[in-house]
Amino acid sequence: MVRRFALAALLAAPAVAPAPAISPPAQAAMAGVLPQLPGVYRFTLGEVRVTVLSDGTVPQDLHKLLLGATTDRIDALLAEGFLANPVEASINVFLIELGDRRVLVDVGSGNLFGPGLGGKLTESLAASGFRPEQITDILVTHVHTDHTGGLEKDGTRVFPNATLHVGKPDVDFFMDPSNSGRTNYDMRYFVQGAKSLKPYLDAGKVKPFAETSEVLPGITATLHPGHTPGTAFYTLESGGQRIVFIGDIIHVAAVQFPQPEISIVYDLDPKKAAQVRGEAFPQFVRDRVLLAAPHLPFPGVGHVRAAAGRGFAWVPIDYANRRPN
Repeated sequence: MVRRFALAALLAAPAVAPAPAISPPAQAAMAGVLPQLPGVYRFTLGEVRVTVLSDGTVPQDLHKLLLGATTDRIDALLAEGFLANPVEASINVFLIELGDRRVLVDVGSGNLFGPGLGGKLTESLAASGFRPEQITDILVTHVHTDHTGGLEKDGTRVFPNATLHVGKPDVDFFMDPSNSGRTNYDMRYFVQGAKSLKPYLDAGKVKPFAETSEVLPGITATLHPGHTPGTAFYTLESGGQRIVFIGDIIHVAAVQFPQPEISIVYDLDPKKAAQVRGEAFPQFVRDRVLLAAPHLPFPGVGHVRAAAGRGFAWVPIDYANRRPN
């Protein structure tokens, strides 16, 4: 059964609706959050350079957002990870330098969350040495505000030379607002989804895919419906190495890796979303695959391992900062 979204869910709130109130605990947490320098982290995969770009963070009240667990259980899992509710969620964007192509995986939230919340992609992109007009392709993991909000500004394409690659089920779903009533899915997603995609659709700059496809040389897209109908993974292979950009199959490492059955109100179909995790996590462990996740703590790149007892755990990549020889 699809659950109706909590209206206070921060990531669900586009600019067309009033900004949601942040709870007093979240305000207290934000009071201690210091602004960081532009977030840029680079690494190589085979012959390809990947750069993680921070679009900032947003506070999440997990007591209101997570499904399938009591607040006591959520707090206990957070405490094991030295965290307390509310938790800051990263918004990570990934830049792939692929031959003469400059490819983004998602584009962050733009200015949709208001001052101080997200919206740092342009700054981070500039710090990495690139401008929006240099981006040739954008791989959309799914059509949600914090992944596509940065596509347009005042009806104009922010990335004027980019072609969007996106799961066709998401295009069909979010461009038809009548689906909101049929699914009890928050109408704001449809308003913002259409707003973000329309300038690119009008310009003929959208390439939807409906099945497993090589969308760019060395990059394969696969569909994993649950979070949205067209949620996609993108697998990049180069020089015998591989990384999978997994989109929003996980939001909170401290909770959903130990208990993958716990879903979140942003999922269109929480049961299917949990099933995707249940199938994907053991495969990631078995194949020791490198993952890139948009909402795990910046830079959101690492591996999944089996945890003692039950469930899984996240292992971030080691930080490296040195000049090449």
